[in-house]
Amino acid sequence: MTSMPRADGIDVRPIAESEFADWLRAVNTGFLRAPAPTDEEVEGRRERFVEGRYLGAFDRGRCVATFRSFDQELTAVGGASVPADAISGVTVTATHRRRGLLSRMMARDLAAAKDRGDVAATLIAAEYPIYGRYGFGPATWMAEWTVDVPRAGLDARWAGPAGGRRIDLVEGEDIRKLGPELHERLRRGQPGAIDRDDMWWRMNTGALRWDTSWKPPFFAVYRSASGEVEGMAAYEVDDNWGDAKQPLNTATVRWLIGVTPAAERALWEYVCSVDWVVKVKSGWRAPDDLLPHFLPDPRAARITSLADWLWLRILDVEKALEARTYEGQGALVLEVAGVDGLTGGRYRLEASPEGASCTPTTESAELELGLGELGALWLGDESAVRLAALGRVREERAGAARKADALLRTSRRPWCPDMF
Repeated sequence: MTSMPRADGIDVRPIAESEFADWLRAVNTGFLRAPAPTDEEVEGRRERFVEGRYLGAFDRGRCVATFRSFDQELTAVGGASVPADAISGVTVTATHRRRGLLSRMMARDLAAAKDRGDVAATLIAAEYPIYGRYGFGPATWMAEWTVDVPRAGLDARWAGPAGGRRIDLVEGEDIRKLGPELHERLRRGQPGAIDRDDMWWRMNTGALRWDTSWKPPFFAVYRSASGEVEGMAAYEVDDNWGDAKQPLNTATVRWLIGVTPAAERALWEYVCSVDWVVKVKSGWRAPDDLLPHFLPDPRAARITSLADWLWLRILDVEKALEARTYEGQGALVLEVAGVDGLTGGRYRLEASPEGASCTPTTESAELELGLGELGALWLGDESAVRLAALGRVREERAGAARKADALLRTSRRPWCPDMF
């Protein structure tokens, strides 16, 4: 299919590269940014243009709704990567709401993703109520902490990690060299994490910018006693002083990754030790992050934001449930309610620490649930017992929800560090 015209004259179709600036204008309008993109923004964002993956709705030649998807690698429980259809840039101009434009773009994209063999589709939802009707549900959450540094109880004389370990301030060029491999190490062990392309590293280190208000951050790298890079962070600091020449500065962490608890601890201690910093804002972290408990007084870290983050829609139930690992052993028959004819049915899951199989079945279902609920359970964050109490899953056999929790829940919560 190339276009989907309707009686109202609005054409939903993939955009041509020559229409990219008009498409980007509609995106900026939808996200309440200055509508006219600069030449630098158009050329910078054009790097990611893939024919057929950028959709637009056109009314009398003007783009009034936008939709973009791209290939993504999503980490399942146990570390396997599954191909995902990442969705972003979704807008409908206020003049054209309630005309089914998003539904038309979503249907087209998900059908293509299913044909490609993508196991799931992902997105970060700007508004909560929109995406449930398309089979998406929140599968990871994020938390942000603000640390009251004077109260934290850290050693004011701290001068860096001991035992031959070290933290160095580096330049963006160093992060571009060292960061991709470190992030891949993190991603392989973090359910819910996604891959980062080269453009991500260039945009987040200043090598590619079109936003003139962008402020270069400080970059810190943690090395183990053997010299191996095990963590890094980007942070910025404001310049705020009280009337009596007392420092009131806040350090805001843009991102911090560590592949060992020692690396995370050292980086947080470093940021909290920067002279004149009295508050540290953590940026997006997992809801069970270790940060508060790295502090002698965990109450010095208070949650200032807690919200849903990565939304997930399973496209292939069998491949998804077979891709992840399981700590326990058992079998469960699931009735998965589809929403658009692409996904759904009855499946028997047999799982053990050695592996899993998932096949269609005619056996009686034990647990009935939707695609959004399945995604949250698949990544291990949600409890089927909790969902049953909320009326979002239904037990067809007593005890099925507890059985599902025993198979699917994980010891640590999934986390997606990135916005897309």
